[in-house]
Amino acid sequence: MNIQTNKQVYFASDHHFGAPTRELSIPREKLFLQWLNEKQQDMGALFILGDLFDFWFEYKTVVPKGFVRILGKLAEIKDSGVPVFFFVGNHDLWMDDYFQVELGIPVYHEPKIFNINGKRFFIGHGDGLGPGDYGYKRMKKVFTNRFSKWLFRWLHPDIGVRLASYLSVKNKLISGDEDIKYLGEDKEWLILYAKRKLESSHYDYFVFGHRHLPMILDLGKQAKYVNLGDWISYFTYAVFDNDIKLIAYEQEIKQRDTTD
Repeated sequence: MNIQTNKQVYFASDHHFGAPTRELSIPREKLFLQWLNEKQQDMGALFILGDLFDFWFEYKTVVPKGFVRILGKLAEIKDSGVPVFFFVGNHDLWMDDYFQVELGIPVYHEPKIFNINGKRFFIGHGDGLGPGDYGYKRMKKVFTNRFSKWLFRWLHPDIGVRLASYLSVKNKLISGDEDIKYLGEDKEWLILYAKRKLESSHYDYFVFGHRHLPMILDLGKQAKYVNLGDWISYFTYAVFDNDIKLIAYEQEIKQRDTTD
């Protein structure tokens, strides 16, 4: 992928729209829409790395109610010629082909390698990678099992979506409340995973979400680990233009208002 010199590549993840309630989610949704509108003019590509929704399930003829403006904006960006890529997270892992069919946006269920302007990126949501986290890995196998999905489809959407949304917010194992504390480089399983990948192949950047903790770490060997943070507490995103950097959008707005 070659991005024009006057364009940039944007990365964002872990918005968890719909949580903890639709009413409390709306201000965050509006802020993200404002961000998309502002960045669209110099956007060369957009990567959304999972958990855009706090819960998402695609029945054969039904998808969760809401998020119309966000879905419409993503479709508009894609239709304008900007490549948009979506990686499922642990909250929207039951996504099938709705984005592909309705928005023209490819959906990835596993990490993927991208070559962007000569740099090699390893990109994914990050859940279930690396050593440890065995409880979640077992849970993910159950959730992604075809029989489990078939059983859930027999629940009426009014019941199924409400039940799943409640569990998503309340259950710490699902909601990721424990994923906001830095454990140290030798205990961060995504960092350990990235270092292990570097043993067999070179990557310039590992870009993940899931951890809800914004950070950029130099891994040596001219490689960097990037975690995007979230749009709940930090409102952070990454932008690539020769190099990658993290920006807190709310602080960006404040600085711009002060300058103006």
